[in-house]
Amino acid sequence: MKINHFKYDEIGLNRFFGSLEAKVMELLWDAEELCIKDVQHKLAQDKPVNFNTVMTVMNRLVEKGILQRRLQGRLSLYRPTQSKEIFIEEQSRKLTENLIDEFGGVVINHMLDAIKDVDESLIQQLEAKLRQLKKDSQ
Repeated sequence: MKINHFKYDEIGLNRFFGSLEAKVMELLWDAEELCIKDVQHKLAQDKPVNFNTVMTVMNRLVEKGILQRRLQGRLSLYRPTQSKEIFIEEQSRKLTENLIDEFGGVVINHMLDAIKDVDESLIQQLEAKLRQLKKDSQ
């Protein structure tokens, strides 16, 4: 699945989705499978939202390949096509590959500069990954 627009100025899932899409995805990742009415009720706990709006958003997520729909009698049930963890892994990998393909070493330098300001365990993971890459290339 390919997300066409990455929004740098947003946070969390809003970087990949519109705000309502992100809320719908969070609900479905938590519940695994819901009908439109269930999603609408859960969303309405924070702010009223129209059933048709929720239906449109969920059907667009199906068209994008992010949700799948199955019929149970006359009821349509929706579920994510992949877990949240796999989605984030896949999207971050694609973003990183695209940035490196387009901007090369500049991106790697910025990533290394950014990593020094984070948890020490990330540096250890990077070092382990580099050792493994060197080992595999020999």
